[in-house]
Amino acid sequence: MANSKKKTTRACGVLLPIFSLSSEYGIGTFSKEAYDFVDFLDAAGQSYWQILPLGPTSYGDSPYQSFSTFAGNPYYIDIGGLIEEGLITKEEADSYNFGGSEEYIDYERLYRSRFKLLKKAYENIYGAKNAKEITKEFEAFKKRDDNDWLKDYALFMALKNANGGRAWNTWEEGVRLRKPAALKEAFKKYADEVEFYCFLQFVFQRQWMRLKSYANEKGIDIIGDIPIYVAFDSADTWANPELFQLDKDNVPIDVAGCPPDAFSATGQLWGNPLYRWDYHKKTGYKWWMKRIAHCYKLYDVVRIDHFRGFDEYYAIPYGNSTAEIGEWRKGPGIELFNIMKKELGEKRVIAEDLGFLTPSVIKLVQKTGFPGMKILQFAFDSREESDYLPHNYTKNCIVYTGTHDNETTLGWFKALPKGDKKFAKEYLGIHYAKDAVWACIRSAFASVSDTAIIPMQDYLELDKYARINTPSTLGGNWVWRMKKDALTKDLCVKMHDFARIYGRLK
Repeated sequence: MANSKKKTTRACGVLLPIFSLSSEYGIGTFSKEAYDFVDFLDAAGQSYWQILPLGPTSYGDSPYQSFSTFAGNPYYIDIGGLIEEGLITKEEADSYNFGGSEEYIDYERLYRSRFKLLKKAYENIYGAKNAKEITKEFEAFKKRDDNDWLKDYALFMALKNANGGRAWNTWEEGVRLRKPAALKEAFKKYADEVEFYCFLQFVFQRQWMRLKSYANEKGIDIIGDIPIYVAFDSADTWANPELFQLDKDNVPIDVAGCPPDAFSATGQLWGNPLYRWDYHKKTGYKWWMKRIAHCYKLYDVVRIDHFRGFDEYYAIPYGNSTAEIGEWRKGPGIELFNIMKKELGEKRVIAEDLGFLTPSVIKLVQKTGFPGMKILQFAFDSREESDYLPHNYTKNCIVYTGTHDNETTLGWFKALPKGDKKFAKEYLGIHYAKDAVWACIRSAFASVSDTAIIPMQDYLELDKYARINTPSTLGGNWVWRMKKDALTKDLCVKMHDFARIYGRLK
């Protein structure tokens, strides 16, 4: 991988979101199963574990629409760890319903139960086995310079709860426009709730950094994800309106999305606020540097989502119901990445350069030196030669069979049009559909690409029910979980063999 302090030879890894791990309490967490997964990756000769954004999710449960770009998702806190530390009892944990399915997440049940249980842990901080150590660490955590986002986020969540979960632009004017007297009063009024949300972030970071350290000790680096945009209904937008294209009442002027294309007749209306890039430039991209530095605390490698937006971004007038009307505007370009290099040093980055790419985007990716992404599922169009076919790769790229936004490879192959399927079979050297998944993995591993990342669902040969996300749809996404007995010794040996045969062993 480019800009790596690690070996620059061939490597491989697995894409699996934290929430997709198996665990006892309704969603994947930083639990024993996460450590078991690291052990599995280690034994299988893998170098990378790629995850999705770790932020607290909002309506729709997407990790790409978060209440904060700095905070962590309380859903990922390991309940078992809280029991071990004496913050809650096993009986208390077992008294809640977190959802009954081993393979799917029930977010509504989680929302109704998990915060109540976490509140008990917070209230019992002085009853913990190592209460003195925990309280001392917690106080130090709140005072850390790199946690200057924490109080705004905690107050944001407290005010959100006090306002029935409504978006911040519907709140009473004083706190909505962050008038000093109103903020002072809110901090006083909701002091305990603010402290609770600070505590959740303390526990989240404590548990995640332990898991990350464990992975790093085993020679496994974490690839994390930085969405280019933040959500409108987030602590980031509420606390820093000057960073975004908002009017004097903090109402968006234009919002983010993608224009109509072959996949969507009306385009994609994401609705995120757009950046005032002129303002960011004046500050030396200070907020961005803080945000990126925070990412490198959490991850070893950062995948920058929607990389195209740094070259040009699509602006849709606020209030439009589709993305059909909009215009392309210039982004910050190479300047932001030059400053990043100067301020943060050489960092490992993956540029998500998918979709329609203009010559200027391609030039920007080349200037940065960051590896782009190649998706095998995009390769087999029988009508034309594709950049996604493995024989067209260069070394400086990351190959995937598919991503979290794609169908599983088995589901994709089954649904391929007849001509494309025939071409895929010819290219992959197979006769039967049942052989397609491992043939795709083999093709990715055999390619010249420095790094191959395979979604766990493909190693498990799962059908379309295990898809993580279908873009531009709401509901039924981000719910798949891996079964407890999925990580077999046979699979580990097979993955290790592939890594060995194709020179990708760590």
